[in-house]
Amino acid sequence: MTVSTQHQANNSNLYAALRAAFPADLDGVAVETDNGLFYSWRDLDRASAMLANLLVSLGLPTGARIAVQVEKSVEAMLLYLATLRAGYVFLPLNTAYQSAEIEYFIGDAEPSVVVCATRNFGWVSKLAFTAGTGHVFTLDDDRTGSLLQRAAQCSDQHTVVNSRSDDLGVIIYTSGTTGRSKGAMLTHGNMLSNARVLKDYWGWRSAEQGGDVLIHALPIFHVHGLFVAIHGALLNGSKMIWLSRFDPKLALQAMCRATVFMGVPTLYVRLLAEPGLNREAIQGMRLFISGSAPMLIETFEAWRQRTGHSIVERYGMSETVMLASNPYFAQMGERRGGTVGFPLPGVGLRVTDDAGRVVPVGEVGGIEVKGPNVFKGYWRMPQKTAEEFTLDGYFRTGDVGKVDVDGYVTIVGRSKDLIISGGYNVYPAEIEACINEIAGVQESAVVGVPHPDFGEVGVAVVIARAGAVLRPDVLLATLKQRLANFKIPKHCVVVPTLPRNSMGKVQKKLLRERYGDVFAGR
Repeated sequence: MTVSTQHQANNSNLYAALRAAFPADLDGVAVETDNGLFYSWRDLDRASAMLANLLVSLGLPTGARIAVQVEKSVEAMLLYLATLRAGYVFLPLNTAYQSAEIEYFIGDAEPSVVVCATRNFGWVSKLAFTAGTGHVFTLDDDRTGSLLQRAAQCSDQHTVVNSRSDDLGVIIYTSGTTGRSKGAMLTHGNMLSNARVLKDYWGWRSAEQGGDVLIHALPIFHVHGLFVAIHGALLNGSKMIWLSRFDPKLALQAMCRATVFMGVPTLYVRLLAEPGLNREAIQGMRLFISGSAPMLIETFEAWRQRTGHSIVERYGMSETVMLASNPYFAQMGERRGGTVGFPLPGVGLRVTDDAGRVVPVGEVGGIEVKGPNVFKGYWRMPQKTAEEFTLDGYFRTGDVGKVDVDGYVTIVGRSKDLIISGGYNVYPAEIEACINEIAGVQESAVVGVPHPDFGEVGVAVVIARAGAVLRPDVLLATLKQRLANFKIPKHCVVVPTLPRNSMGKVQKKLLRERYGDVFAGR
């Protein structure tokens, strides 16, 4: 298929922009996988067209949601691209989510199509059909499943749907401290504007400049792997070296053939543990990016000493894609560890006090942002959406931070009590609710503490009911049957009381201080 210049110019569909950036030689390699497969740019366009035609053939309503919980694969990425080009709404779901979580997402989003791994088809299809979903397909990471079988019968020619900039493209679920997940609605314009800004800000190199090659080692069910990495490579016409799951040895081996790596702090910690990591091993690399969780200054410095590279730390969230980043180009300033750099071009960022007044330079307050990247609102939650925006249109991020005299932004905490563990968001209220349902538990509190590998992990502090005997290992084992593994606290203690203030509220600050060194030295 050839997308006409006129169609591209009049179409704000994100896929149209990505497709327009494909290299002239469509037979060149677009994706190389860790199991020896090669996908050309023509393959990406034809396969996504076939999947798009399959979706269209189902007679789905306008704005239909396509919910997807599958293992990472190039075909899963193609399904995402197909959903965009067909004008539907993509709903990625963490592969670790269990039945109670999936039931909520399906019930709330009411997807017309659900795609899951074959091994989960029995229970997922039951939940989906009960909720009124019309179609359930399977997709596995070995290029099998009913989705591909059906799509193989469809044409590989498809005209990209004409979308407006504010048309909904993706819903990303992000929980709140109440435990109820919220669907952040991102438009085609939100994602495309951010991708274009990052292309320039991070100096993505064109083929004429030698070209870039991205090592894609992240999951593709959240913003970092799905948007920042994939959009960045496709919008630049850059090849991806695709790792189905992160393996530090494989990632290091790939660095001799790549130029860009994106990861969370945990991945850098694991790479630093590799004896082969040195300047010679990564001599062709030009850019290392870290986000999704705060990076310890020790990791930042250790990486610089071992490799000669300063990691570019950036700041974003599900509702906004990327907001701020340390600079790539030296003339814009140094890369400062412990900060997330400057607000990106086009992003308004301010720090305010509880009364909504902008605080002086260097003082701590709530971070508010505004720009074309900021989401449309929360799915079917107009009141919550209104609460999170100021009268002049700034989004209250819930993060606490400061801006120094040079304009560098530093995140110092999260007002919503969020724990970011290994790049994944963990919400204490959700975990506490599950713990409190376990027989013999009277009350619980979950707090985040520093961890040398994951950056931050949860510690569960539990009070037993009178006469009950609780074992921490049994409590954690019970939680593993109910919640995704990344949400499970790494440490659990049973105590007689919880510290409280005069109003009876649990003082989590004291708990963080008390258990803050549990993982010290590990």
